[in-house]
Amino acid sequence: MPIYEYECIQCGNRFEVIQKISDEPLSTCSKCSGELKKVLSQTGFVLKGSGWYVTDYPSEARKKAMESEKPKEDKPKEDKPKEETKSTLTEKSGPKEPAKVNK
Repeated sequence: MPIYEYECIQCGNRFEVIQKISDEPLSTCSKCSGELKKVLSQTGFVLKGSGWYVTDYPSEARKKAMESEKPKEDKPKEDKPKEETKSTLTEKSGPKEPAKVNK
């Protein structure tokens, strides 16, 4: 059941009452028999669980916007051709013959 807050117009007495929604609102103050009015006050509830935040169920437009905000990463180094080293050259061409020296 909801909690309603009332304030007396004559004496300023403020109090809360637990009432059904279908109940008639109170009209007289219990202290001075003055006229009461309902007071709007802040609610005290917390939204817990999933489904309450913008990031829980993003729309297609939101998904695209989030993708464009992500920093682009450099391409992996594997895409670049490998440089040949001396060891790979000798393996490909086979063993080298000793160089001839002219006397």
